Amino acid sequence: MCETNTLNLFDLFTSSRKKRIEEVDFSEKSMDFVRESYTIINKSKVCLNFESYEVGKIRLKGNFSVILQIPCDRCLEDVEVPIELEFEQELIAEDKQTEEEHDEMCSFLVGNEFDVNEFVKLNVLMNMPSKVLCHDECKGLCPVCGNNLNDHECGCDSFVPDPRMARIKDIFLEANKEV
Repeated sequence: MCETNTLNLFDLFTSSRKKRIEEVDFSEKSMDFVRESYTIINKSKVCLNFESYEVGKIRLKGNFSVILQIPCDRCLEDVEVPIELEFEQELIAEDKQTEEEHDEMCSFLVGNEFDVNEFVKLNVLMNMPSKVLCHDECKGLCPVCGNNLNDHECGCDSFVPDPRMARIKDIFLEANKEV
């Protein structure tokens, strides 16, 4: 069960010129992304700088950094992946939101309650790398035996014929049978 960190922003939403700075602990121990869960190795405090500039509207600026343990996409060895976030977000009071704005903010802003964990998770997930490699020259796993080819060559025959040439191969096999 995850612990939530919520901040009540009523005082900011009802003011037109008010500032508030918060440093909040991100309470999650792991991040879920595309049916996978990645362990959080290290994380900073979430620094949030709220500034109301109009009744019902708040400008949020902040930062957060996290190091996730993610398996390499080729060899499956764990890799420490740092993610540095600098974010800027406009928060709009629920009664002033358009349908599109409501859809965008509904996961982290309910009424006057700002869910820090949900906001940070959303921003981390949007900044996840599309490909994680242990190093640029990672050789991956042997498709035959599953050996990590970065450690040593296994000697398996890894020749994979071009599937577009399969019919031609069949013609040659049939021709050899007829002789």
